[in-house]
Amino acid sequence: MPPLFRRLLLLGHALRYGTRLLWLAAPPEHKLHWMIDLAGRLEASGRSAQSLHSLLPTLGPLASRFTQTLAERPELAAGTLHDAIDAIDHLEIPLRPQASEQALARAFGRPLATLFSAVELVPIRGGLAEQTHRARLVEPVNGHRDVVIKLVRADQLQQIGDELALLRWVARWLEKLSKSARRLKLRALAQSFTDDILRRFDLRAEAANLSQTGHHFDGDARIVVPDVIWDLCTNLTLTMQRVDTLPASDLPGLHAHRVKLAPLAAHIVEVVTEQAFEHGFFHATLDARRVRVSIEPDTLGRLVLAEFSIMSSLSTGEREFFVHGASALFDQDYGRLAEMHRDAGHVPHDTRDEMLEAELRTRAEAHFAAAPEDRSAGALFHHLLHAVHPFDGAVPGRLATAQRSFQQAEMLARALHPGADTWSITRGVLAEIARRDVDHRGWIKRISRELPHLAHMLPRVPQLAVRYLQREHDRAKTPRQHAQLITDIGREYRRTRALLWACALCGGLLGAGTVLLMW
Repeated sequence: MPPLFRRLLLLGHALRYGTRLLWLAAPPEHKLHWMIDLAGRLEASGRSAQSLHSLLPTLGPLASRFTQTLAERPELAAGTLHDAIDAIDHLEIPLRPQASEQALARAFGRPLATLFSAVELVPIRGGLAEQTHRARLVEPVNGHRDVVIKLVRADQLQQIGDELALLRWVARWLEKLSKSARRLKLRALAQSFTDDILRRFDLRAEAANLSQTGHHFDGDARIVVPDVIWDLCTNLTLTMQRVDTLPASDLPGLHAHRVKLAPLAAHIVEVVTEQAFEHGFFHATLDARRVRVSIEPDTLGRLVLAEFSIMSSLSTGEREFFVHGASALFDQDYGRLAEMHRDAGHVPHDTRDEMLEAELRTRAEAHFAAAPEDRSAGALFHHLLHAVHPFDGAVPGRLATAQRSFQQAEMLARALHPGADTWSITRGVLAEIARRDVDHRGWIKRISRELPHLAHMLPRVPQLAVRYLQREHDRAKTPRQHAQLITDIGREYRRTRALLWACALCGGLLGAGTVLLMW
């Protein structure tokens, strides 16, 4: 449908249903007379305009501040937006079996019989513009024959794209007509919403996210990440290994399969913490619906994280701030945490450390005073990030998203096993991550990040040394200065030789220690 025609159609629907609401509100006997009388009273009433003008200054700052907050921090709206989309998933009607077969054949570009020996055309799951089917491959791929196919309905995706285009069109005209709209950057907000929604339907990106998470947790006995069948992934389909699962919230089903809930609850907290704060790549909209448990004999009781479309990532600096900042907070070292906030640029430079330290102490001490079973690491991390707000500070939105995902995992773990000590589990995992950051593994990681720069710098060292010696030789005008220069060169030569021997010795010790640790 052409975009202009669709915009006019949507405008017509708005007028139609607005008029219909007024019509339904009118008395059954005198609808037309009631509407004419209502319009006349609004026109004749002097108080209506006065009331409207008195209301707008009250409503205006509130609405303005709300929109400005969303414009500055769209990640706050993202979670609510995806929650709203998930809430209407069950209202979507999937394609009929014949239409599903045709859609799958068009997406793969060939008849289904050439790829699959069987396909369940009635979807096992449905959602907004998407549905999931079970299938069996004609020939196994990477040892997998049973797969699931996630299909995006192209026609409905086109409709969503048209409606998002309408949203951006309205935002553009509002910015042209309103100074306040330009100040609030409504076009940028609409574009952010568009990008966030369309990410849900980018199946190639979802396949890449799934594959990267599989590399991060390769060989981990706590989690199963389905393998991606890349040859059968297109813009409209995602094909991956099938793993029989149950929702993590299905307690009767888990009990029936004899899944131990206490280790499962601990694994949820550990995996989500490592995913966000060690690998820096995590689910941005994690909740109970996206956590499942394998019930297959070989992987019984392992976590299976689903829905890899909405992922987020933390930079090295953000990840290190959270890990070491949380460790300082668990140790009640508020002074160190205040310095970390200032060094990371989360507060203005003129913020006094002792004031921020007092704010952190006031917020956090109540958590340490609570009984162990009542302590919540997720609530404590909320104060870790948001204690800077009274000082006109802010943390990156991705850190707030990571904290929200962790809190969802903690809530799910406690729902599975109310006796789970999520506080101690989180503290231990973060302490181990912080320890790896500062020991030889952290050194090796930092050196590996600097190697590309060193590769450009080291070949220039001899040339720089020659230039330095030439400059010093030109500056030495007397025999005494020449003798001093030769003495300095000899001393630096001995120091460099000692440093090289020390580096070689330390490298040998580190290598031997690494081999012993691997054994």
